[in-house]
Formats: sequence, structure tokens, C-alpha cells
Amino acid sequence: MTHLLLGFIIALAVGLTGIGGGSFTVPALLLVVGLPAGEAVGTAFVFAGVLRLIAAPFYLLGRLVNSRYFRLLLIGAVPGLVLGMFVLRAISKTQNSSVVVIVLGLLLAITSSVTFVPRVQNPTFALKNARWLPWLAFPIGVESGFSSAGAGALGTVLLLNYSEMAPAQVVGTDIAFGLVLAIIGSAVHWTFGSISTPILLELLAGGVPGVVLGCLLARKVPARKLRAVVAAVAICAGLQLVWSGARTLVAKRTNAAARLAVQAPGALRP
Repeated sequence: MTHLLLGFIIALAVGLTGIGGGSFTVPALLLVVGLPAGEAVGTAFVFAGVLRLIAAPFYLLGRLVNSRYFRLLLIGAVPGLVLGMFVLRAISKTQNSSVVVIVLGLLLAITSSVTFVPRVQNPTFALKNARWLPWLAFPIGVESGFSSAGAGALGTVLLLNYSEMAPAQVVGTDIAFGLVLAIIGSAVHWTFGSISTPILLELLAGGVPGVVLGCLLARKVPARKLRAVVAAVAICAGLQLVWSGARTLVAKRTNAAARLAVQAPGALRP
């Protein structure tokens, strides 16, 4: 029942704001379900891909996807996604993965807070400087490849603050953008075998109706409130990643100290 409810809440956020497929799923799978980091990321990729596959037609039929910005984002994000997945595979074998997760969470929270600082917003930036979008999308792809987060949260925040699009069109463009990244990431993680099928099916059982409901409600949410909700969700997602990484890091250090005390009890005495 917990997994069903979890899937429904995350999917509702995805359908309504485009955020949550990876940003919420990975911390939830780490903290609530207890999956290993690699398996949590792989499962989140597939879950997010299915949710966005369901949500995308709602926005495509409503002509809420900007094809030009969608293409430019993918040009930069796909190479970053591949790099991020290789980094994840390499770092997952070391003791530094928790530190990286903390840094990514801080980056996500800080970047999302830009929405609440009007002076740094530039709605005409993408229109006048479209050639920069691939470069801005590259780090989003890297983060998405490493943690499965970023495509929804950072992509939405980027387009909200630096494009002329209305919030509903931003969400539609970002859902289509995140769908392509999720498909690529899912395929790679499926070959790695880093997906928990039982957990995935339970999440989808609650997620499918949740994402449909979110898409149906998206048009009824006022633009200003939707923008604030998107930013707040992204900040919470970043803080969740920080919490997850810090908790894991503390646990590792505690276990290491305990092992040292067992192996050399005299070394810890004054």
C-alpha cells in the first residue's frame, strides 16, 4: 500500500508540473524502500519514462510542446546523460557516491530557488540566445544520468526563468524532453540489470492514475501558482537528495569507526 501511495503522489506531481519522476523517486526508493543507489536510479528511470509516456500525449494534443526548444535541449542533454551514467557506474564502486549525491541535491535546491529571485530572471534569454540552450542542458543531462533527477526539476526551472513560454507550455516541453532522456536511461539501466521489477510494478499501479489526474488538472492551475509549485517541488527534491546522501555518509563513517574499534580496540583508548 505504501508503494502504491508513493507512486500516486509522485505521478501526480509529474502530470501537474513535469517534476518528480526522478527527483522524488530516487530519494523515496533510497529512504523508504531501502534499495541500493544504483538500483534506485535504474528503477526511477523506468518509472519516470512510463509516467512521461502517459503524460506526453496530453500536452502534445494541446500543442503545449515547443519543438525548437525541445530539440535544442536534447542536443546538449543526451551527451551529458551518457556521461552521467558512466560516472554513476564508476563512482558506485567507490566510497564517494554519498558526497556526490549531496552536491547534486544542493545544486538542485539552489538552482530551483532562482524562481523566487525575480532580478535574475530573464524571460527573453532563450528567444535571443537559443544557441546557449544546448550548453545549459548539458549539465542537466549529466545530473539526470547520474541520479535520474534534473530533467524535470532543472529543465522546468530553466525554461520558466529563461524562456518566454507560459508555464503550461514549459511543463509540456519539459515532459517531452524528460521522456526522451528517460527512454535512453531506462534502456541502459535495463542492460545493467539495475532495476527492481517488483517495486517498479507497485509504483506504476499507483502512478498511472496519478499522472492522468495531474495532466487533467494542469490546465486549471493558475500560471503564477503553478510556477511557485514547480520551484517549491524542485527545492524539496534537492533537499531530499541532500538528506539521503548525508544519511548514507554518516552511516558509512559510523560503520568504519566501529570496524576500526573491533580490529584495533587499543587504538581508540587514550
